Amino acid sequence: MEALIYQFTILSDEALQDKNFDPSTIEDLMRLFELESYKAWAAMELEQEKEVQEAESCVEEAEEYLDSVMESAMEEFRRFEEEMNRACQAEYDSLVNVAESARTMGRSLEKAATNASKKYIEAAMNSATASMKSAMKALSSKYKKVHPS
Repeated sequence: MEALIYQFTILSDEALQDKNFDPSTIEDLMRLFELESYKAWAAMELEQEKEVQEAESCVEEAEEYLDSVMESAMEEFRRFEEEMNRACQAEYDSLVNVAESARTMGRSLEKAATNASKKYIEAAMNSATASMKSAMKALSSKYKKVHPS
């Protein structure tokens, strides 16, 4: 392109100095400029297409990397979730066992308290019966005794 510009400068100087200058030589040079411009434009388009393809390739790599990272993160989350579920289930089972033990102990204590209260009532009844018998004996022995007067 620089050579064409140099050639154009020479021809334009010649056109200014020579009255018999043929303008068709400048037209031929202008066609060469046009051809050179098309070549530069085509080369630029090829370069742009190459850059577009490189950019698309980079985007695809970035998407693949992002997909890989997201899949790894999701897999880690799933493992964490499973671990949490196992820990929660173990805690739940432990609480259920403690509750079952407390219920069993409560039933045992209830039976023991029921038996103790029955025995207490039985002992109170026996004591009351003994007291009544003793009082009856005392009364009956008081009336059986003959008073000397």
